[in-house]
Amino acid sequence: MTTIETPQGPGVFISRWRNEGPVDSDVLVQWKDELAWPSWLSLAEAALFMDAPELLDAMSPHLSAGELAVLGLVRRRWLGDTHLDEAIESALEVVRNPETRDLALEGRLRMERGLARFEAGNTEGAEEDLTWAETRLKSVAKASRDHDLSLLNKAAYHMAQGEALMALQVYGDISRKGGHAHETIAISRLGASRIRQALGHLFDAVRHAWNAHAHAILAAQTQMAIEAGSLFLDLAIGHQSEDAQLMRVQVEKARPLDLKEEPPELTVHPDDINSVFAWCCEHLRPGWGGPERPDVRAMLTLAHRLGRMEHFATLMGHPEVVDDPMLAAVAQACASTPEETEAWGQRLSELAMP
Repeated sequence: MTTIETPQGPGVFISRWRNEGPVDSDVLVQWKDELAWPSWLSLAEAALFMDAPELLDAMSPHLSAGELAVLGLVRRRWLGDTHLDEAIESALEVVRNPETRDLALEGRLRMERGLARFEAGNTEGAEEDLTWAETRLKSVAKASRDHDLSLLNKAAYHMAQGEALMALQVYGDISRKGGHAHETIAISRLGASRIRQALGHLFDAVRHAWNAHAHAILAAQTQMAIEAGSLFLDLAIGHQSEDAQLMRVQVEKARPLDLKEEPPELTVHPDDINSVFAWCCEHLRPGWGGPERPDVRAMLTLAHRLGRMEHFATLMGHPEVVDDPMLAAVAQACASTPEETEAWGQRLSELAMP
């Protein structure tokens, strides 16, 4: 948990086009094969979002009728169009047509329709579409990007409906060993950790937060890794023991409990606390400025709890570099001398002035 593996994804494809392109269609096929990327559509979506119109045009001949219909829908949303019902239904007609049938894209579009229905206040229709989409994608494109999205959207729907246990069940369907993307696993475990925390299931909350941190690192999602790492530390700091097994061992040994079984006692080895804390501190965005610095707020609070304020000595001595009023308030609470307390109070007053 000390390095980030650079993911091989659409961004690599777009960068190669910008460095070596334009190239003809056969070379694009070769690049896609070298990347072992399964879908032209996701590459086309990346070209759209990353403003590579010439590459998008060059890839268009490789897209099926269904993929072109979905890309048109994505383009309309990207341009700010919120009236997508007609576009979704038109795309569904294409992927349901016997000559252009695409079972996976039908699942994707039903997911899109579910989201649109939810935004329109049609919760019953939204649940029907999201459930249908997840079932279809599980059967024809399990652990694909669209299947992962369908699971996360379904969990988000349940959370929005106040159905935390239903969301937890959906997150549980995202197995760490089921081929899902690391980012998907990280998001699901972060959500599961918060639900378990609210339920008072502390061991599971800590286990999920640790997994979220680890998989966010593998997905090169640094800010998410810091968010999950800070949650892990917040929950685990008060339960340290030199006799505890390392979290990676506890995670592998974890299993579902029978109703009559007591949950495991939470104990965390100091080495896990120290390694996660060090990683998060080392990967904070450089500098202390910026109007919103939740990453620094969280890690400064944890450093104070751990007695590790040496990591933030530069920050504590220079209130003038901070632009986030909430960070200034945290720093004031963590000050170790009356002079620091006064200096941070002054900075907080300056930032609070209209």
